[in-house]
Amino acid sequence: MKVTVDQDKCVSSGQCVLNASEVFDQRDEDGVVVLLESEPGPDQIDNARRAAAACPALAIEIHD
Repeated sequence: MKVTVDQDKCVSSGQCVLNASEVFDQRDEDGVVVLLESEPGPDQIDNARRAAAACPALAIEIHD
């Protein structure tokens, strides 16, 4: 699994961090998503999928 983010689409809702804080963070200055782990381990796959599903801007993509 590979995760990508589109920072231009991000609306800084924070749903990614709430669902997968080991995979995503937010920039301090504007809250835009920061990808911490592009290939999450097995223990983070479900959380990353939840984060992608919860993103209101569809800024997170999961590639299997």
